[in-house]
Amino acid sequence: MKRLLTLLCACCFAAASHAQSAYVPTPDNLRAREAFRNDRFGIFLHWGLYSMLATGEWTMTNKNLNYKEYAKLAGGFCPARFDAREWVRAIKASGAGYICFTTRHHEGFSMFDTAFSDYNIVDATPFGRDVLRELAEACREEGIGLHLYYSHIDWYREDCPRGRTGLGTGRPGTEVNWESYYAFMNNQLTELLTGYGPIRAVWFDGWWDQDQNPGFDWQLDEQYALVHRLQPACLIANNHHQTPFPGEDIQVFERDLPGENEAGLSGQAVGELPLETCQTMNGMWGYKITDQEYKPAPELIRYLVGAAGRDANLLLNIGPQPDGELPAAAVERLQEIGRWMAVYGPTVRGTRGGPIEPRPWGVTTQRDDRVYVHILDLQDRELFVPLTGAKVLRAVRYDDRTPVRFRQDDEGVLLRLGEVPDATDYVVELTLRR
Repeated sequence: MKRLLTLLCACCFAAASHAQSAYVPTPDNLRAREAFRNDRFGIFLHWGLYSMLATGEWTMTNKNLNYKEYAKLAGGFCPARFDAREWVRAIKASGAGYICFTTRHHEGFSMFDTAFSDYNIVDATPFGRDVLRELAEACREEGIGLHLYYSHIDWYREDCPRGRTGLGTGRPGTEVNWESYYAFMNNQLTELLTGYGPIRAVWFDGWWDQDQNPGFDWQLDEQYALVHRLQPACLIANNHHQTPFPGEDIQVFERDLPGENEAGLSGQAVGELPLETCQTMNGMWGYKITDQEYKPAPELIRYLVGAAGRDANLLLNIGPQPDGELPAAAVERLQEIGRWMAVYGPTVRGTRGGPIEPRPWGVTTQRDDRVYVHILDLQDRELFVPLTGAKVLRAVRYDDRTPVRFRQDDEGVLLRLGEVPDATDYVVELTLRR
């Protein structure tokens, strides 16, 4: 059966090998891009065998753990407290519109039922359940978009080309077989895109592993064509830290808002595609038991607002525990964000970046004739907003609809707040006449 599936899927991706350099997104794909942008907020879930070690998702290579010894973790992986519906409901209540789940991270363990490797959560663990299927069903029930993270590198498979990471895991250096590994990846992608219902995005990671080998060809044209053929509406993102490649539908920024590069991973120019920045709640992507330095909810909310003001989404990460529960500190943050979104969600969801470039005091977002002035840091009772080209008809505090006095001239609008803002996000709504 596995051989038959291999042949069938190999034919699928071979037939999809037309160059994506001439990629033209379908109408469904364009609608999916707009739905993605409207959400503005999603939750990243980094979960795999590494959660059992509770030291982060890079432990296998950071500690040079032997790949065969590391694989023995699967024999003890039994997340008895996992409840997909509980996860999805908690995430939905936060105001997030989608989830991005790690189907296979760099460690090489598949968190779904795959026919192309026994090293997966169904065949290799006592748990024996397809958590991705349960998650997909819960997302459909709750109306939450599902995105799938997929690693281009693998520290476990012997046929995976060696890059600059995972070199100390003990894999024999003579077994590299790119054709075999490429077929394996595309076979798995075919499973993911034909067996779990509508998938709104595939989020690739690991291209950078070959950055010291500039001649290496990941054959992304053919792979992207496969994704778009199997699900034309499915969006493609790639965390390669480069200007978007042909065939991609989302531009990704890691640990930085678009246009910033404090983490050193996001120096690329901001393009025209929908934008997304991924960030952690604490310091790690995967579960780390000693990392309890969770960012305060007000800081996370301001980050979300800062992303929206730059016309970008925030993909905020949680590392689930090995028992299958979301960490209590993460759930608390979700609840606090949810309370804020219950009031202020319309000032970010469904908006686009506003008419004013981000300023030290904050950002603006816009929907139709409404501009939302998000004041995040102001030590004054007045704020000048350099808004030109439109007449302001009315200004009110968004939360209680209290009128805000203002004066407009050719240079912009002076908002007389009457107080020094001290809220997490002090929002003034401007109604425009164009």
